Amino acid sequence: MNTLKNRYLSLDVFRGMDVALMIIVNSPGNGDTSFGILKHAEWNGFTLTDLVFPTFLFVVGNAMSFSMKKYEAIGDGAFLKKVFKRFSIIFLLGFLMYWFPFFENGSLKPIAETRIFGVLQRIALCYLFASLLLHYFKSRTVIIFSILALIAYNILLVVFGDLTLLGNAVIKLDEFLIGKNHMYHGNGGVAFDPEGLLSTLPAIVNVIAGYLTGKFIQKNGQNFETIAKLLMVAAILVVAGFAWDLIMPFNKKLWSSSFVLLTSGIDVFIIATLIYLLDMRKPGKWTYFFEIFGRNTLFIYLLSELFVISLGVISMKGTSTYNWIAENIFIATGGDYFGSLLFALWIMLTCWFIGFLMDKKGIYVKV
Repeated sequence: MNTLKNRYLSLDVFRGMDVALMIIVNSPGNGDTSFGILKHAEWNGFTLTDLVFPTFLFVVGNAMSFSMKKYEAIGDGAFLKKVFKRFSIIFLLGFLMYWFPFFENGSLKPIAETRIFGVLQRIALCYLFASLLLHYFKSRTVIIFSILALIAYNILLVVFGDLTLLGNAVIKLDEFLIGKNHMYHGNGGVAFDPEGLLSTLPAIVNVIAGYLTGKFIQKNGQNFETIAKLLMVAAILVVAGFAWDLIMPFNKKLWSSSFVLLTSGIDVFIIATLIYLLDMRKPGKWTYFFEIFGRNTLFIYLLSELFVISLGVISMKGTSTYNWIAENIFIATGGDYFGSLLFALWIMLTCWFIGFLMDKKGIYVKV
């Protein structure tokens, strides 16, 4: 059996690949001229980009399969303190990121118009609830919860709304709880949050799937039998996802139950492949590029977002620095589509280089 270090290599590479892709899809030079594969589905449907966020939740759960062992020995009080502290920090970082740069036209940006839910906030909430479930209940009970959560969410969407942008149950609950001013307005100006509170329920299952996968690998070892079983589970989840798609379509913005099964199945397939490539064979030097992202995941993600936001608010020759660099350097050189991709790669590689410097100095930011 391979060492714990090699298992973390698989996890770091998987997480690093996901963060690299996340930065690329979040920072196109021109979103209108991005390649289709680097765009989210408009509503129903599925693209490679739609896989990015659920994969991040999956690797959070995968990492938890290692850390939860330590939590069992520290007692309930210390466990709760640690989990709620981590939840609070991640949630607060997400809120502050949307509030950044805090001042606008010389005045403090109003908190009353700051988005409350979002990517980091969903990660925090899913981490919190998954941790509590996995700490206090056995795996079988958690699996039953996961099945019931997906069924219940499907029912809630059908009973309390429809499956349209303006009439779904997710938007109704968010409007009632926090109001439109605190919601995302990127869907043609419509106040709808793809990381809304209600759709966090099925997203918890992505974290649980990652945890159970990691626990299974640790229990059974890294061998061909483990890989074969993981591939069988992956196939079952994907087929189940497509079957559920006939009733409730794949929808990342609503985080539909069929979407959870499909993305979990794909992630199990990917981790099985990485076990073979990285833990059962010599991985080679290519993994180091992604390890950089995997070792400072949260910091590099935040860095990329703050970098993009800063470029967007700093003016240059009558436009934002973001648009000026994209248009005059990358798009002018590579054309609309390749230029937009090159700009995104520049953002990603800039963040990677900072992560590289941190790795060389042994600096790792953990929450």
